[in-house]
Amino acid sequence: MLSILQAAGWPIIPLLLCSILGLALIVERFLSLRASRVTPPNLVDEVITVTRGSLPSADTLDKLADNSVMGQLLAEGLSAAVADPRISEDKLRLAFEAGGRKAVHQMERYLNALGTIASAAPLLGLLGTLIGMIEIFGSTGGANGVGADPTALAHGISVALYNTAFGLIVAIPALICHRHFRTRIDGYTMAMEEAAERMLQHLMRLPGKRNGA
Repeated sequence: MLSILQAAGWPIIPLLLCSILGLALIVERFLSLRASRVTPPNLVDEVITVTRGSLPSADTLDKLADNSVMGQLLAEGLSAAVADPRISEDKLRLAFEAGGRKAVHQMERYLNALGTIASAAPLLGLLGTLIGMIEIFGSTGGANGVGADPTALAHGISVALYNTAFGLIVAIPALICHRHFRTRIDGYTMAMEEAAERMLQHLMRLPGKRNGA
């Protein structure tokens, strides 16, 4: 590996840093976007069952918010209902929408950085390729290749090829993971929209509620 880095020259350093950062972001997002951390199964049913008789306490809401991203969304709407037991459906819907925006923002954290790495890595590889080509032409020493330095020529070729390949090696997994995370977030968003609608209708049916209050 060290010999490859030496052959690739200094242009590969930013690519190496991008690869380390990209790998860290991919691992973090895989752990954070697990279903158990975002939309635990049966969470909505459990919350509806618990709140059939009365609205939950502040401690219960805190525990719900700490449960998952969906838990934070449900806690946002429940907090609005607790603060105003006669809240209208429109205001309650706005509370859930605000919670939904926070949830989406949390799920999309670091995705822009990962997308930037996927876009920038091929350009950095191209930059290394151009630097290698410059070294190749500089090694010719004049017209018709007179005085060409074989060592410098070989080094320039190595810089060009290694940087091109490494740029693609970094960019392709980053792009695939970025698209995968985006698709997963879209699915989670739809699930949370359905959960919020179920919870809203449940809260409006509780005793003491009235539409348009």
